[in-house]
Amino acid sequence: MTSETSEIKIIEDCISGKRRAQSKLYKKYANTLLGICLRYSRNKSEAEDVLQEGFIKIFINIKNFRKEGSFEGWMKRIMVNTALLNSRDNLKHYFHADIDSLEENLQVKSEFEINDNYSAKELMNLVQNLPDGYRMVFNLYVFDDYTHKEIAQMLGVSEGTSKSQLARARKFLQNKIFELKQKKIDIIS
Repeated sequence: MTSETSEIKIIEDCISGKRRAQSKLYKKYANTLLGICLRYSRNKSEAEDVLQEGFIKIFINIKNFRKEGSFEGWMKRIMVNTALLNSRDNLKHYFHADIDSLEENLQVKSEFEINDNYSAKELMNLVQNLPDGYRMVFNLYVFDDYTHKEIAQMLGVSEGTSKSQLARARKFLQNKIFELKQKKIDIIS
């Protein structure tokens, strides 16, 4: 049985409501989809909640998967949308909260070097600690390849807001990476 045949069988069994197939599907994709949820969430606990909610939506809507394109891509889109809804429900004003007060901290340090080595955990932590509006736009644009027009429609903002949120997110991350670099230098010194 090929991997594709196996996946089709799991999908068909999930449509039939077979718990064993749902468990297989969960085990096969949970880590990948949790990575997506982590990028959009403030912490692991919130990401795990989003993952569970997303899987519920996947199991409810799996009968609607048209077998056109990637099943994994279909599930990823559900996770992104679930994460966005979670953020919207929990943080109704994330585009305005604390963003203006951060403005003076967003100046890029000239000493910043892009080729420094940082762990995936350090970088994920930086993305998770972006202000919510920055984090949503940054993830949608950088990781999930949405255009500013699509992001604007998804988040109910203007394209200009999407672009400025992305620029601010990048500056914020550069500043935080510079701070990480300084901490590493201080530890070595």
